[in-house]
Amino acid sequence: MNGITILDNLGATAFGVLEAVLPLLAIFGVLQGFFLKMPRSYLVTLLKGIFISSIGLIIFLQGAQSGFLPFGKAIGQAIGSSSIRWLAIPFGLFLGFFTTWGEPAVRVLCNQVETASSGSIHKMTVLFTICFGTAFFVALGMARVVYSIPLQYILIPGYSLVILMLWFTEKNFIGFAFDAGGISTGPITNTFLLSLGIGLSSVNGNQTPLVHGLGLISLIALAPIISLMGLGIIIRVKTRHRR
Repeated sequence: MNGITILDNLGATAFGVLEAVLPLLAIFGVLQGFFLKMPRSYLVTLLKGIFISSIGLIIFLQGAQSGFLPFGKAIGQAIGSSSIRWLAIPFGLFLGFFTTWGEPAVRVLCNQVETASSGSIHKMTVLFTICFGTAFFVALGMARVVYSIPLQYILIPGYSLVILMLWFTEKNFIGFAFDAGGISTGPITNTFLLSLGIGLSSVNGNQTPLVHGLGLISLIALAPIISLMGLGIIIRVKTRHRR
């Protein structure tokens, strides 16, 4: 932790962002030249937006690497070194909720669901469902690290439950439930919670961080699928009762 500065590896971060953005710009340039034919004013606005987004992404990733990663690892190590390691479970519940609450991509999905459903599915309902589901599975992930529970003991029953729920949930929920599984594992969640799990496992007995610390993101990806499909089942039951 000592000696970390905000500008460490800034060049590598900027290069990584350029590697992600430039291929997209090249593809857009080809489409613009042959198919889209958008006005020049729109192209200028688009390029300005891409430039601002790239700068913002560089700043965010640099801050996450110099702030979130060491902070999350330090918290995990502090809890793991104490005699009451079980506190990692309620702590994971709390952090899982609020890191998902602050995830920008989750907010975008919730807004899109409300727009696509013409307001019949409120964005705050979706947001709270995703946050509570993720909080539960982060707490479960912390329990897995504390008590050395094999990852497959959680993932196999979890995805078996997802397959079973496909038969009962409201069909409108299936698509965005699986989309939410990928979106909830955004940059805030990945950087902070993953480092928390690695820090906890690194001081928890003879555990190997590579085996026990990683795998938390797979649980976070499963959480919104189950929680939103559960919400779809509740809405389907209520709709049938009204009819």
